[in-house]
Amino acid sequence: QVQVVESGGGSRQAGGSLILECAVSGYADDAADMGWFRQTIGKEREGVATIYTGEIFYADSVKGRFTISRANQLLYLKMTALQPEDSAMYFCAVGRKIRQGALNHHSFLYWGQGTQVTVSS
Repeated sequence: QVQVVESGGGSRQAGGSLILECAVSGYADDAADMGWFRQTIGKEREGVATIYTGEIFYADSVKGRFTISRANQLLYLKMTALQPEDSAMYFCAVGRKIRQGALNHHSFLYWGQGTQVTVSS
């Protein structure tokens, strides 16, 4: 059984930093596609940063501020210069479902329950 568990969310003031961590178990592929997505109420889940087909992709809104990295079955998202617009539930995803693009949530198979990030101005 595949388990995806996110941690590290919290509240910060604008300009602050956070590091999110995602732990994956039960999925035996160290080269699997993995990524971070975020969602706010009433909006579609959007890609933030992914490691997809061996390459790294970032949403334009986070380039230069967020850094994705992985160590085997652990995935990290280092977030700096946080802005109120970064407030969202952040989800970790692993495994390729269908090829719909690196930042498309339909591309990923397994999901965690999410960790909340709140940034105040």
